Parts: sequence; structure tokens; C-alpha cells
Amino acid sequence: MENITNELHVIFGTGPVGMTLAAQLRATGKHVRLVNRSGKGQAPGGAELMAGDALQSEVVRKLCQGAAVVYHCANVPYEQQLDIIPRLQKSIIEGVAPTGARLIVTDTLYMYGETHGKVMKETTPYTATTRKGQMRAKVAQSYLAAHREGKVRIALGRSADFFGPRVLNSVLGDRVFPAAQAGKSIQLIGNLDLPHCYSYIEDVAKGLMTLGEHDEALGRAWHVPVVDPIVTQRDMTEMIGKMLGKPVHILALPKLAIQSLGLFSPSMHEFVEMFYQYTEPQIVDSSDIEQAFGLHPTPLDEAIRSTIQWYQKRTSA
Repeated sequence: MENITNELHVIFGTGPVGMTLAAQLRATGKHVRLVNRSGKGQAPGGAELMAGDALQSEVVRKLCQGAAVVYHCANVPYEQQLDIIPRLQKSIIEGVAPTGARLIVTDTLYMYGETHGKVMKETTPYTATTRKGQMRAKVAQSYLAAHREGKVRIALGRSADFFGPRVLNSVLGDRVFPAAQAGKSIQLIGNLDLPHCYSYIEDVAKGLMTLGEHDEALGRAWHVPVVDPIVTQRDMTEMIGKMLGKPVHILALPKLAIQSLGLFSPSMHEFVEMFYQYTEPQIVDSSDIEQAFGLHPTPLDEAIRSTIQWYQKRTSA
């Protein structure tokens, strides 16, 4: 696909992925249209922000008319995912199909299920036993089936746990960086000393943008770049503390604590079945996208430093 200036790129979702992607697309001169339900938010400079319900396929079609690429980055709260994600998929496919635009979908690793430390590749079988993992497997299969059937041209971009500027609701989000800055205890979960892959939010967005630029990327799933080297949760927090010049105090929450929190929080209740991700190594191979399109993950120290700086600015604002 040619890098045509000012072509329309539509992004559903104004969370950290959508906003970061919008900023990167604007930097290349693209006409960017962000969409969320309310039409409210702080869009990156030059991007337009419109209200639209992505669960209505006709709304999707109208918003995507004339688009070269559509990115599905809409996030759904844990407690609503089983109901909404399949419906969202159906609406997005039906709405984008008549426009002829490429569809790039932000995806997870849930469908792989427990890997017992084996490296996750794009060819790893879908063996999830959790409800959300099995749902994600069906949704991924449906997306790729829609591509094979010629309904819409699709690529899936799968991310490991991500962190970075704008990322709040994450294991490495607003429960970690502000606490580290203040010298308070950092709450993590599970086994802190297992290898655990992370993706830096700028690399996630760059991966999605790259998939939208290339015909040869369509029709399959890709793992967006993960940080190198692979580290543990403890490694990450100690690096954060070192850059801040402060000692790190870690509180590791066991599964029982998450289950107890789930009695009062629907999101935490739904998170319990995914706790296995923090009791076994989570190792992701992103070499396919790196070799195919020349992508490289941001150096880990640079990624952590930029995240710290973003949180510091947010705290002082």
C-alpha cells in the first residue's frame, strides 16, 4: 500500500492504543478520525473525534466511508467482554465490508491458553480453557474466516501486556508508576520471578500501523513487537525504581487476594480466570513482524524512561 498523505484512517476506540496510533498516523500526514461512543476526549493534534456506536453496523459504515484503513482498538471492560466483543466483531465486519477498507484488529494472547512456559508464536494452537480465552479464539477464527471468504481484508495484531504513556489500566500501569514515584508499595500479582513479555505502547501502535500499510500482512495474525530482553515483573519494577533513584517495595498479590477483591469488583472477578498468565512464563515470539517489515522494539530503558516522564507530567499537571 502506498503511503498516501491525507488518506482517511478511522480508529474505533480512544484508549491508549487508539490515541497512540492516532498520534503516529498524524505524524505521517494521514487524515485521522477517532471514534468513541461519546465523541468526547482529547484527540492528538489534527485528528478529528466523532461520536459513534460501533455496535451498530450502519453507523460503522457511515463513519468508515472513504477510509483506506480501519483500526479496531475499542476496549471493553472485563465484565462485559463475553457479551460485547462478539457483537462488536459482527458489527465492525458488516460495517467495514462495504467500504473496501483494510481492517486491522487489536488482539490479545488469551486464545492460546496455558502454555506452561512454551514460546507463543502465531502458529501456537488455540487451547484456552477459560471463557474469555475460548471466546477470543472463536472471534479470531471468525475474523480470519471473513478474510478468506472475501468479505473484508483483515489482519490481527496481538499484543503482550503493554505499558507506556497513556496506559493506566494495566498490570504495569497506574498501580505501579505513581506508587514507585511516591516511594510507596507497588502491587503486582502472581509469581514475580518468571519471564514475562511486555509490549511498549508505541511499538504496539507502530505494529498496527505497519499492518495497515501492507497487503502482504493481510489474512493472518501477527504478534506486535515485545520488549527485548525478556524480563520478570521484579526486573521491571527494579528498573523503574533505579531510574527514579528510589528503593522499590513490592507487594505480590496471590490468587486468593484477587478472588477476594472479586467479591466487590466485577472486573476483578472476571480477571481471576486469567490469573494463570502470572503463574507461568509468558514468552512471546514477535520475530515474524520484525523480520517481515523491519520493525524493532524500543530499547527497554528508553521505553521505561518515557513512561516515567509521562506519569511525572501527569502528576504535576
